Amino acid sequence: MHRRRASRLVAIAIASFAISCSSADDNAAPVATPSVTVVTQTAAIGNPIEMEYRFAVAPGAPPVTGDYMVFVHFLDTDGELMWTDDHEPPTPVRQWKAGGTVMYTRTMFIPKFPYVGQTRVEVGLFSPSSGDRLPLTGQTRGQRSYEVANFEMRLQSDNLFVIFRDGWHETEVGGEGSGLEWQWSRKDATLSFPNPKRDVEVYLQLDQPVAAFDTPQRVEIRAGAETVDSFPLPTGRPELRRIKLSAGQLGTAETVELTVSVDRTFVPATVPRLKSNDPRELGVRVFRAFVQPL
Repeated sequence: MHRRRASRLVAIAIASFAISCSSADDNAAPVATPSVTVVTQTAAIGNPIEMEYRFAVAPGAPPVTGDYMVFVHFLDTDGELMWTDDHEPPTPVRQWKAGGTVMYTRTMFIPKFPYVGQTRVEVGLFSPSSGDRLPLTGQTRGQRSYEVANFEMRLQSDNLFVIFRDGWHETEVGGEGSGLEWQWSRKDATLSFPNPKRDVEVYLQLDQPVAAFDTPQRVEIRAGAETVDSFPLPTGRPELRRIKLSAGQLGTAETVELTVSVDRTFVPATVPRLKSNDPRELGVRVFRAFVQPL
């Protein structure tokens, strides 16, 4: 089933860019040479992987006007699209300087996708408004999409299954092919996982996509009664928290509980500018909660 769905996504993507990218072998001056290093060469469903991006801007690169994003496509061995990780680079493309280099690291979580095997990574630059793709230098796969890396997808193994226990709303999912899913918290929401009786690192990916407050919310993470992380969460900016906990902080019980608390919640239906009928009490939107034994 997933192959048929991926095929439809590929067909839609190709159709969307057929006008602006009518030939993969055009003669337009390339903007940059992309490369990506996948820090971990094997990854499992739900696991985080570190990806190091590098764009070497061509010495004679023409100025870029308009807003462009990086598209990142993950394909199986048949070349069929599985999921994407499109994003805005830390330095906007219109600010890239000829002859310069843009480098950054991004953590991505493998979505719940039924696949094991070699995974191909392709990247490019596109305009969200027009669909136009910029020419780059590299191993092209057509339609100005460039192969930059590979890694191996494997079965889940050495990680601890996290349960969204109390204080959460039902799971919601993003658009087809995005690989995104999330749960909204209430004011206090609990996560639990088996106690490995050793040090761990907790990954928590969350955001506040709704402009419901005039100032950032304050988010606090507690292990039992101890506050192990606290930070402001501005509207619209995704946050990835990495919290190292010692075996002592996890306690001696068989199950560890973490509490995600916010200083303020909102009900969309009571905020006039949102024009929403949603009656739920909402705190923050959590995409991933992952625990890695150290």
